[in-house]
Amino acid sequence: MHQTRKDNMDELKALIRTIPDFPKPGIEFRDLTTLFLDPTGLRKTVEALAAPYRNDSIDMVAGVESRGFILAAPIAIELGTGFVPVRKEGKLPGETVGVEYTLEYGEDHLEIHSDALKPGMRVLMVDDLLATGGTMEAAVKLVERMGCKVAACAFVVELVDLHGRKKLTSHRVDSLITFEGE
Repeated sequence: MHQTRKDNMDELKALIRTIPDFPKPGIEFRDLTTLFLDPTGLRKTVEALAAPYRNDSIDMVAGVESRGFILAAPIAIELGTGFVPVRKEGKLPGETVGVEYTLEYGEDHLEIHSDALKPGMRVLMVDDLLATGGTMEAAVKLVERMGCKVAACAFVVELVDLHGRKKLTSHRVDSLITFEGE
């Protein structure tokens, strides 16, 4: 019997551990490391994230610090592209381009090597989880500032109740698994 995409996503969702009250009381942390530990789950996740873009002329895959790296590199291999890390300030050794952004608890800064992308490239943005959307919004601005086109933003998990998609409305957003009202 052939499994549907939903069946596969339910299998992957079951591999995600929920840790209550982390990092503070009232938060239910969705821990994807348990999914990454499972070789079949990890392979299915990478394949499912890459699948919609196989015929989409992606030039580069950008992974957002830090769990986005775990997924973006094998997705780049699947799509036959390179991988570029979007890192926090001070983590890249070469000349960088950066962007400041606001978090619920302060400010942060993302950077990319200034020679990592060429104007006109179509870039697939990847991260593990979409929550409020602020980090991906900043990463998208950074890539666009470099003259590139963001083909889409891809996530394993989307926390629907946090409305992160609203910060990415002018871009395609794909997520494999959603959590809402939990």
